[in-house]
Amino acid sequence: MNDVTFDFQENGMFVGLPGGQAYFNYYWLHDACVSCIDPQTRERVFDTSELSAPPRATSAHVDGDMVVIGWQDEAQASHVPIVLLEEVAANGRANDSAEIARSLWYHDHLPDITRISQTAVTDTKEGRARLTRALIEDGIAIVTDMEPSTESLPRLAEAIGPITPSAEGLFFDVRVEIEPTNLAFTAGPLEMHTDLPGEETAPGVQFLHCLENTVEGGLSLFLDGAAVAEALRDEDPEAFDLLSRHYIPFFYRHDNWDYRAHQRVIETDLDGNVTGVTISQHLQDNMDLPQELLDRYYPAFLKFIRMMREDRFLMRFRSEAGNCVVFDNHRIVHGREGYVADSGSRHLRGCYTDRGALRSTYRVLARQGYTGERAVEEVQARA
Repeated sequence: MNDVTFDFQENGMFVGLPGGQAYFNYYWLHDACVSCIDPQTRERVFDTSELSAPPRATSAHVDGDMVVIGWQDEAQASHVPIVLLEEVAANGRANDSAEIARSLWYHDHLPDITRISQTAVTDTKEGRARLTRALIEDGIAIVTDMEPSTESLPRLAEAIGPITPSAEGLFFDVRVEIEPTNLAFTAGPLEMHTDLPGEETAPGVQFLHCLENTVEGGLSLFLDGAAVAEALRDEDPEAFDLLSRHYIPFFYRHDNWDYRAHQRVIETDLDGNVTGVTISQHLQDNMDLPQELLDRYYPAFLKFIRMMREDRFLMRFRSEAGNCVVFDNHRIVHGREGYVADSGSRHLRGCYTDRGALRSTYRVLARQGYTGERAVEEVQARA
């Protein structure tokens, strides 16, 4: 790394790295010093606002795997990892092991769903890595061989992250109720939706543990909302733009609660990549966009909903006792066909955890060498 070069400017400097020259702001370089992070708490211990004047570099050299920067009117030099400079120069940010490209899927995805036993997830790091990676990559997985007890679900969920409550509490039961508070608690068909968009921060990862299913009908329906959104972007860019830029209102209310929130129907990240969708006609409030805008928004919105009914996207299967479907509630849209209530019993128990917790768990596992990557043969089989 002795071939690294430096060109000092007024507000930053150009660093000549093996991959090419890149510019770095002085404030950013000062903040990037490894001594700014406490080794015990892992929190930042230097407040840049305490600098009496803007930082100005007077010297820089390479020492091992660090760039050492001397500052005007400061006795202490900054030590910045060269690998960090290379990552930021290449990608604009530090590498993140949880930034895994999404693998879009369609109606024929069922044979390729990651399936892993509950004990593999709860008892082994490789099992947890496989599940968390699949949830980031595909947005959905099936945990098999679940114990038929009420303790089984929380043990699985807490292997990924803390259980997050909703209006229904920590857990909810999907079965026919005499006085239901949700259409899911009936035997009727359930339209394609994501859960609880009326909550300011809608649940991130959903767990649905099938305890019993002996009824006629009631097939589970799933689709990859990111795949539908990308198809919309290809077929109708204006519709995609409308749904990804504007927020519309959702609600969740009953006798003892009244949640309201605005969400984008198509969720994108800072780079414009689709990260998920929010859709739920039975929890959609009266639209409060300007009426003239609705002239264009409604056709785009309805086109997107109709696309979600197309066979090219819909995956159908029967929930089986002992399995738990785990999926990204901000990406995977789900529903259910109606069933004959008195033909048997159908009982699913559910809960949620946070998408941030999911990625946190994966990052820690990846740092320990457990990446959950599929074997080469499995990747070739999927292709």
